[in-house]
Amino acid sequence: MPLWGRSALRRIAARGTTTAVGAAMAAITGLAAAPAVHASPSATGVLLWAPCDDPEKPGAECATLSVPVDWAHPDGPRLDLAVARRKATDPGTRVGSMVFGPGGPGDSGVQMVVGRISRFSPEVRRRFDIVSFDPRGVGGSNPVTCSGHLLAERPSPELKSQADFDATVAYNRRLRADCRARTGPVFDHLDTAQTVRDLDALRAALGERKLTFHGSSYGTLLGAQYAETYPRRVRAMVLESVMDHSVPTTRAFLRSEAATAEDSFQEFVKWCDGAANCALHGRDVRAVWQGLLARAGRGELEAPTKPGTSLSSSDLVNKIAFRKFYEADYAGLATAIAGMEASKPLPASPTSTAPLHPATPVFCSDWHLPVRDYREYASLVAMMNRTAPDLPYLLPIHMAAACLGAPTTNPQHRLDAHGAPPILVSNALHDPATGYPWAVSVARQLGRSGVLLTYEGHGHGSVTSGPCMEDAVDSYLTELAAPPRGTSCPAVIR
Repeated sequence: MPLWGRSALRRIAARGTTTAVGAAMAAITGLAAAPAVHASPSATGVLLWAPCDDPEKPGAECATLSVPVDWAHPDGPRLDLAVARRKATDPGTRVGSMVFGPGGPGDSGVQMVVGRISRFSPEVRRRFDIVSFDPRGVGGSNPVTCSGHLLAERPSPELKSQADFDATVAYNRRLRADCRARTGPVFDHLDTAQTVRDLDALRAALGERKLTFHGSSYGTLLGAQYAETYPRRVRAMVLESVMDHSVPTTRAFLRSEAATAEDSFQEFVKWCDGAANCALHGRDVRAVWQGLLARAGRGELEAPTKPGTSLSSSDLVNKIAFRKFYEADYAGLATAIAGMEASKPLPASPTSTAPLHPATPVFCSDWHLPVRDYREYASLVAMMNRTAPDLPYLLPIHMAAACLGAPTTNPQHRLDAHGAPPILVSNALHDPATGYPWAVSVARQLGRSGVLLTYEGHGHGSVTSGPCMEDAVDSYLTELAAPPRGTSCPAVIR
């Protein structure tokens, strides 16, 4: 597997120049149509801010930032990144701008700033302009656009034969060609190494000599690679719910994802055994769950939000259980399971596979997850089912299937951010998507720069989980006072 180290990333950085520009953007409230790609760079280097058009959530400002489609050819075609900010609520104590790196891939940073600013602590909102953007290929930044009909034809990841494997590879090829034709030239330049250059252009356009950054989930991959590419341009960086981009093989990636998901299921069972407010208290939770999986597999389980529609076992796992694990909402999950168990069985019918998010090409550009043939694929599925027996066909195996045959321009490698200042690595002990071992690994790769902050609780996201976590992160961002190495914060009782 070809791996890029810090030197290769810096060679990419050296090939381009930072040309940043804005044009007023009056409305960004959702996914926009793909903007036209224009060929001539702008002469200005400023962001022209205007109020975002959302009367129910006033106060945010929006702009656009012109960047090259391919940073290796900075004089070539360009695209406009959608950007949003909310100014510091206490201008007298303002530190500067803090850029938020959204997760996903596929999350909108603009929507976060416009509609979910409470995600950040009051102190951070008081001291910083909160800025974020839609990464290239997402939302208002030349989104990946594909045929809805073709997306709906996605083969199930439950492959049964070499013929199924070959059909999936062929489908992926057709889908990539369709998405490329509809999206335009940016489709081949969606990897995080390109977005690192976009982030640095945004830093320059904001007038910040050094970057203050908070990346969450997939946004931690962006932050870590920025620190690797521009270690001396970092002022402060929080990596929350951490992706480990050094995981070398498909098997290791899928095993680690299955293990952390199963850990959350086991934590849920443990909670339910001891919590009187669990709707399944006193019952064999695992047996009830397995019964629902069996009903879903036969097409007999009704989707809670779509009466009369069957829920697949994959959607039961990924759209019901996993979403509750993200929020550590064990009571809500127990109630949902009890309700589905009591529901009337539907007549048995085949279930369909939900289409993947169009931002999947971003993931495929960043993760080299090769699978030679059906035999190897079946082995990987069996390994995941052994590792997570309660959670069959987790989303990562869907992603691996969707990336079969896809090129990878920014494959996994170990971090080398020598020269970076202290970087705060924050993770819950029981995170269903980015397991705690990944955070430990990333902190170690960062060496002297890595400071691990442990939240002894559950869920995906941790920086505002109680006063201990919030105070540690706020002090680091505002005063550059990193917590002592080995700091842990107690779980918040929910």
